[in-house]
Amino acid sequence: MSISKGAAAESLAADFLAAQGLRLLGRNWRCRQGELDLIADDRGTLVFVEVRSRKGGRFGDAADSITASKQAKLVAAAQHYLATLSRVPPCRFDAVLLDGDAAPRWLRNIIEL
Repeated sequence: MSISKGAAAESLAADFLAAQGLRLLGRNWRCRQGELDLIADDRGTLVFVEVRSRKGGRFGDAADSITASKQAKLVAAAQHYLATLSRVPPCRFDAVLLDGDAAPRWLRNIIEL
């Protein structure tokens, strides 16, 4: 996915989550361990959001691209982010999936810790 397509997908996901009542805290937070696409607050729970977009189903849907390796990178980046906070709130990992022209799908708790 190109940078402009990625940014557009993240903006769409951020707007979608805001409409669901989440408050966006950060975008594209990077560290050596990886990147967190969106960081949001859901009524006191810190949510790390992975945004995945697929134009067509040739290589599977957007959910298929969240591999075990990708999950490990998300956890590592989130741990690094949490280390910057003075207090660690309740957390979870979500995904917003954008498949073609379909409405966004929001998956909660995609990684069990």
